[in-house]
Amino acid sequence: MEITIKSLEEIKTAAKTFVENMGESRVFAFFGKMGSGKTTFIKAVCETLGVTDVITSPTFAIVNEYTSDISGDTVYHFDFYRIKRLEEVYDMGYEDYFYSGRLCFIEWPELIEELLPEDAVRVYVTENGDGGRTLTF
Repeated sequence: MEITIKSLEEIKTAAKTFVENMGESRVFAFFGKMGSGKTTFIKAVCETLGVTDVITSPTFAIVNEYTSDISGDTVYHFDFYRIKRLEEVYDMGYEDYFYSGRLCFIEWPELIEELLPEDAVRVYVTENGDGGRTLTF
């Protein structure tokens, strides 16, 4: 599937479309360049899911945990940008998160790609020449 976001004003509509098309998948790996909008889009998706917590990039914490006020479901948001060695990911107990059955949104998954579950949905965020973004998954 492909979702095009022409401007920031369209991000909530794009997030709603994404959520409607997530199916039964639980782990979503977001690939894209620095500044491509991965965090901004994940924030919009979390808000669509009913998260009212402050949603920020977990760059230093590696993982942030949110709760949907609508469903009560837990959502994990990862940012592996600062990971230097896979041992760090093993030490944090990544399996407890990835195989928990809860939603996991992962930034910089290319740094831990060999640890991603086989059924992880790969979401590619591409910057368009007009400043918009295209998500392909």
